[in-house]
Amino acid sequence: FMIMVSPLPGKYELYMLQEAFKEFDYDQDGYLNYKDVAECMRTMGYMPTEMELLEIVQQIKMRMGGLMDFEDFVELMGPRMMGETAHMLGLKELQSAFVQFDLDGDGKINQDEMKEAVKSLLGEKLKKGELEEILKELDINEDGNIDFEEFVMMLSIR
Repeated sequence: FMIMVSPLPGKYELYMLQEAFKEFDYDQDGYLNYKDVAECMRTMGYMPTEMELLEIVQQIKMRMGGLMDFEDFVELMGPRMMGETAHMLGLKELQSAFVQFDLDGDGKINQDEMKEAVKSLLGEKLKKGELEEILKELDINEDGNIDFEEFVMMLSIR
């Protein structure tokens, strides 16, 4: 099913964009170097094609000496984020699912919360070791929790 999404990112998307932008704004000057944009996009789970990257890099290089500020970044990523997640599931559904599992509201699903989630999803408990396996598979940054991006990836792969 497809939901119509406005091209303007909502609060949550903006937060995600800000976090990603901050992470790659190495010198904290409020600009991303065009060289870091691809990596930044990938971090957000968006896989740009080579053509797309070339176009983006050209645009950034032409405009501001190879730098991109946050507004440009939002303009670039906003619609893509929305499009990507919209065709996957719809961000609202993903967020509300995530929030249901993230019982303590810390933005991460830990092992206990995952146990509950699986129980309510499958209506059964996992055998010992199965949960650990699932967590290991999904926990891309290996911090022992599933954050929203990992959650989105998990659902988009299935």
